[in-house]
Amino acid sequence: MKTSLKNWIDSWKDAFSRDLHKKAKTLLENLTDEIKQIKLKLDKPVKDIDSLGGVMGALEEIRAKQSEIALQFKPINDMYALIDNHFQNIMDKDEIEEKLAMQSNWETLVVRSESIRNNLSDQNAEYKMNLIKGIKALVIDVKEFRHNFETKGPTVPGLEPREALNRLRMFSDEYSIRKRKYDSYHAGEILFGLPHVEYPLLVKSANEIELLDKLYSLYSKVKDTIAKWREIPWSEVQNEIEKMIETCDQFARDCTKLPGSLKQWDAYKEMKQEIDDMTEILPLVTAMAKPSIRNRHWDEVIELMKMEIPYESESFTLQQLFKCPLLKFQEEIEEITESADKQLKLENQLKNEIIATWEEQELQIKQWKGIEAPCYLGGNITDI
Repeated sequence: MKTSLKNWIDSWKDAFSRDLHKKAKTLLENLTDEIKQIKLKLDKPVKDIDSLGGVMGALEEIRAKQSEIALQFKPINDMYALIDNHFQNIMDKDEIEEKLAMQSNWETLVVRSESIRNNLSDQNAEYKMNLIKGIKALVIDVKEFRHNFETKGPTVPGLEPREALNRLRMFSDEYSIRKRKYDSYHAGEILFGLPHVEYPLLVKSANEIELLDKLYSLYSKVKDTIAKWREIPWSEVQNEIEKMIETCDQFARDCTKLPGSLKQWDAYKEMKQEIDDMTEILPLVTAMAKPSIRNRHWDEVIELMKMEIPYESESFTLQQLFKCPLLKFQEEIEEITESADKQLKLENQLKNEIIATWEEQELQIKQWKGIEAPCYLGGNITDI
């Protein structure tokens, strides 16, 4: 009985020590990492308003944490005190060093933060003056940016859609530069308690760029997708056509979701027309790619459109078919493909009937003109 009880107690102590150690080590690692992260923020060199804001944020983080850090130290110290008294061999060297350095690392960080705070107080006046200068310069720069956007940007009347897209990308990059400055200066205004300066022209430009980006993102997607379709070999069309039709339908739905103010733009009209054309062309392509289409049907289409279509070539792609005026002869092409379907149906029907008829026929070989020898059919098989 004693042995069993002792074994049970030893087992319990082992499980308790491992669980206690796991909890203590987790709390130690979390707090140590938290102190390291604050130190990294504090050690960043102050070069501008952004970096100054980061360091000032770290100083405030340290100040706020001083009121609660003792409550984080206590459970860790209590757990490790218990471990030291009863389970001494459970920790490795690195953990012991980390435990011993935890509190001293925090105290060192607090001392360093006070030194940095004092140094920054002497530099704050200079940073504040530079901030005010930067804000004044940004106000002027935003006015110039807006003027250029209105006179040289993507909204200039008469631009080709591709040129408008290029200008949109350029001015979008230019706007991003000014937006970063605005964010930095706004953080500085909060840091130094300055009144917030508004930039209505920057906000207006941002709204217009965001609106145009919706149009031109879809425009680019449609153009790039159709360009890839043109390179598809004819031998792969049957495998791709269903996905192409689904994509085209999705483009049409995306078009309807665009704001009404964008539907007067040339880019929208061009894109919408191309989608509408593809919506009608792809069913024709589907019909022309069916197994019922024979060379004679291709020849009919060629004769109809008066254009060469290299349908027998291994390099035949949709690009060569898209060059043809398919929509101009849409009804005629549909008639040809429907006729091909009917011909294939009739061909299969006749083939099945012939096979069914001859499978049940019995041929008897008889004597011919009294000749007692096997009789053979002569001539061509078509003479039967």
